Amino acid sequence: MTKNTFQYRISLRRAFQVLLVTATFFCMTNIAQGQQNEIMVRISEIEIHPEHLEKYKEILKVEAEASVRLEAGVIAIFPMFQKDSPTQVRILEMYKDKQAYQAHLKTEHFEKYKTGTLHMVKSLKLVDMEALDMETASQIFRKLKN
Repeated sequence: MTKNTFQYRISLRRAFQVLLVTATFFCMTNIAQGQQNEIMVRISEIEIHPEHLEKYKEILKVEAEASVRLEAGVIAIFPMFQKDSPTQVRILEMYKDKQAYQAHLKTEHFEKYKTGTLHMVKSLKLVDMEALDMETASQIFRKLKN
């Protein structure tokens, strides 16, 4: 493993840890306020045409960063791809609520992403998720701080 690959993996692992801790904090705050059902969690399952993969990843990276930075209602937009099949992209999306998601769809950066990558996408499936056990999840995420 090269030094750059190792550093990339460490950075990616740390980013994922920060994402999980932040998401857990947000979820636990809403649970404490009796709003656990408002958080919207989705996994986007996307297959990209191989000839467009590198350009797609560039555009997605910009969109994800802008969404998290600019939108208060976006908790996470965390893109990943399968190691053995890099054209299989998965995005963990977390929004404060459905209104935040609807607002996200109307942003300039999302519109640019959607229209700019439409021809690159071979298939898209949006899977809405619900946390099974937030109490245990909060214990798991606390361990990541150490």
